[in-house]
Amino acid sequence: MQAVCGLDPAHLTELLSAALEGHGPALLPVDPHLPAPRVRSLLAAMRVDEMRTPEGVRTFADGAGTAEDTALVIATSGSTGAPKGVELSTAALRHSARSSIRRIGAAPDSAWLCVLPTAHISGLQVVLRALVSGVEPLHHTFDPAATMALADQHRPHVSLVPTQLRRLLAAEADLSLFSTILLGGAAADERLLTQARAAGGRVVTTYGMSETCGGCVYDGVPLDGMRADLDSEGRILLSGPALFSGYRLDPERTAAHLLAPKDGPDGAPWFRTSDLGRFDAEGRLQVRGRADDVINTGGHKVVPGEVASVLCAHPAVRDAVVVGRPDEEWGQRVTAVVVPADPACPPRLDDLREWARTQLPGYAAPRELDVRARIPLLGSGKPDLSALRSPTRHRD
Repeated sequence: MQAVCGLDPAHLTELLSAALEGHGPALLPVDPHLPAPRVRSLLAAMRVDEMRTPEGVRTFADGAGTAEDTALVIATSGSTGAPKGVELSTAALRHSARSSIRRIGAAPDSAWLCVLPTAHISGLQVVLRALVSGVEPLHHTFDPAATMALADQHRPHVSLVPTQLRRLLAAEADLSLFSTILLGGAAADERLLTQARAAGGRVVTTYGMSETCGGCVYDGVPLDGMRADLDSEGRILLSGPALFSGYRLDPERTAAHLLAPKDGPDGAPWFRTSDLGRFDAEGRLQVRGRADDVINTGGHKVVPGEVASVLCAHPAVRDAVVVGRPDEEWGQRVTAVVVPADPACPPRLDDLREWARTQLPGYAAPRELDVRARIPLLGSGKPDLSALRSPTRHRD
């Protein structure tokens, strides 16, 4: 297995193509922004054979091989704990890319624009969809003006996270210039979707993770061959040919998350995710939020994503994330981290509490308000929940 870091997009695309065709080693993409100690820890945990950078290739003596059909190993949770490697086979990656292309009806010669980090599955999947389609992917660091210039020229399909979509809307972009906007990486509130579609965007929400080769549920409906269910605790279960092969060098973790078939010996395991979900009246999957993020406040359990969705509908709120912070009386207090629609007139805590109580139980209303100019993000585009859980002076 070869770790790759800091390569130019054309070189990375070439290596991905070789891995997908079985002509090159399995790749472990490494975020070039990781501090050097984190990189060393990651390489040691994943036991790579080689490390490729713009300076050349370095060989390691204690490398451990991968299965013959493994094309990618995606490192997850490396910023907050011991990294784990998600092993993805050529077959799984091809199925994911092809079923995505079919679902959105992309033409064979469609352009694909990658503005997401290619150290994460979301960015890599854009490149893989282009490769499966037989076209060269377009790469550019996200910037509203540059992104829209490329959209005007190529009419590409693009994957975005909600923060990027908000920035395009703030720039009054004509979203009809994209053939499709696949929106994932974090929950998107209904107001954002409504605004994007009003701006001409053909927006498709996606749900998935590294273990499912990225998005595998589009607008609440699994891609061809994939299935979604819930366990007795309400956690989302996913199954189908886009599932990962296992966690690298960790059979115990693999056995704990890849469960035996539920409804017959069809040989297809189920992946038990960390997310809570429900099915709506039409049978579409709705993601409530991460089970690990549930806030226990005064003996009541609050799903942060549900509270944030309600707050985002408030006219004075542009963006919101809800977290639990330590509290001597309540155990955890529900904290709303909010980006105001008008920085000169931020919402008041009392107003947000009253707004939340119209749709949620009283105990789910925020007890603390943290107003910020922007939500801190991880490299993947997801909110940095660890940073947001730090104390603030704005309290009820």
